[in-house]
Parts: sequence; structure tokens; C-alpha cells
Amino acid sequence: MATKTAAASNEPIEVLFALHDKFNLTDFAGPLEVLASALHDKNDESTKAFECTIAGPEPKVMSEQGVVIGSQIAYKEAYERLSDFDVLIVVGGNSDAVLKGKTEPLSIISAFAELQKNDSSRERTLMSICTGSLFLAEQGILSGLSATTHPDYMTKFEIVCSTAAQRNLQERTDVVEDARYVVNNLRFDLGDEDENPYIRRKSDTDRRPSNARKGSISFKGSNARRESIARRAAMRLGGLRVITSGGISAGLDAALYLVSILVDDSSANEVARLMQHEWIKGIVVDGLDV
Repeated sequence: MATKTAAASNEPIEVLFALHDKFNLTDFAGPLEVLASALHDKNDESTKAFECTIAGPEPKVMSEQGVVIGSQIAYKEAYERLSDFDVLIVVGGNSDAVLKGKTEPLSIISAFAELQKNDSSRERTLMSICTGSLFLAEQGILSGLSATTHPDYMTKFEIVCSTAAQRNLQERTDVVEDARYVVNNLRFDLGDEDENPYIRRKSDTDRRPSNARKGSISFKGSNARRESIARRAAMRLGGLRVITSGGISAGLDAALYLVSILVDDSSANEVARLMQHEWIKGIVVDGLDV
């Protein structure tokens, strides 16, 4: 697949779901439904906003609920195509076995983060649902960031975060207990607010910045673009946006947030309406949405 450019405003955003044995089915199916329902234009079903791909350790992956999901690609191919994806999503379920066995999706999480460090010109997002945040913590991704998980796993989460920080000699994670989801944007404004169409303001709720997901790649001022890419490269994780959510329904809220920033607010609200779901907002720290 060719490397994307900022040319097509309605180009689908590429999302990779990284599944593991005995994953939680709803952690996966909820966000998938949100992203699959999102359109750039609610009146045109051909304006699909996201293209989702499922990677798994086997051709068929069994959830902890006993439902089998077919993988579209193996992890080997996922690594080969990793640079094609804008978003990586990991879900919860069977977390103890994954952590103990050091199995996927641990390695692909690190590879995706490393990809952003090495290529900060691209805007990428790493999102975990429920206990999937334990996987991010284990790999040291959450060092110095704020994050959350399912309330029942908060103590376990704090232990994994603390152990990773000590092991890697990194900063500790600010564990947030009372949030539906936590967003570490690690973003910055590109030029002055008045000249930059990609900064979201309260007055812009119904405005759709069609290329907003492209970040600095879409910004027309070449000097500002070069400066912005350099600033992003100097940031933690190369400016990777990291989102962690609580369990199941909180994952829906996090996915709706993802739609709101990568497409627009009206698209997210339309998906919430279709699903008859009340979108409860989480918190955003350490940056601006662009």
C-alpha cells in the first residue's frame, strides 16, 4: 500500500485492531461498531470515515465469551504493513496470560510507538480499551503520561505502571481513577490560531476540518509545517496520541472521541444517536486537539 498524502479529504482512516487469545468481545465489538458507523457525510454512505483491519495470532481468535472472530491478517503481515495504519487499538481480556507469556499485542504496541518516534511527520493514535491499558503500561508506553483502566483493575494497573517505571528507569504514570477515558494528545498548535484551520474551538462544533487528522502534513504553510514536525519529533513518543479507557461502555465513549477528533464532532454525535448511546466525555491532558 502506498504511503498516504494529504490529498484526499475523505480518505478512510486506517485502523488496526490487535486481538489476542480470549480477548473481551465487547471491548472489540463496541469500538468497531462506532468506527464502522462513522461517515464524513451522514447523508452519503460512501463517505466511510474508517477502514478497520483485524490482526490476530491465528486465523480464528476465540474471545473469552466463546465467540470466534476471524483475523483478516496475521501479526507477521501486520508488522509489514504497520506504517499504513493511523490508529492501533488493543482491547482487554485475559490480560494476566498476555503479561505472563509476553505475547501479542505487547510487541506490536512497542513497534507502533517506535514507528511514531522514527516518523513524527505522521499523526498516529494508540488506544486501549479496558484492561488493554495494562499492555501499554507493561511496554513502558504510559511513562510520564496520565492513564486509566477498568475500576476493578486499578490496583493491578498501578503495580504494572510502577514496575515498568522502575525497570526502565522512567517517569511514573499518573493513574486517573474517575475518568471514562484519558487522552494524552502531546500535540501543539500549528501557527496562529486565526490562521490555522485545524485547531478545534468551542465555536467550531459544527465545522468539519476535513483533513484535521493529517495534522502538520495538511497545514499549508511549509515553514510552519517543518517547524511543527520538528517540535513533534522532540516530544515524548514522537507526538503519539495515547488514549486509555475504562471498561466496555467507556470504550464506546473513547471511540466516539476518536471520531470527533479525526473526523468531526457532528459525525461522533450522529454515531452516538444511531447507537442510542449517551456519550460521556473523558479528559484530555498535555496538549491541544488539532
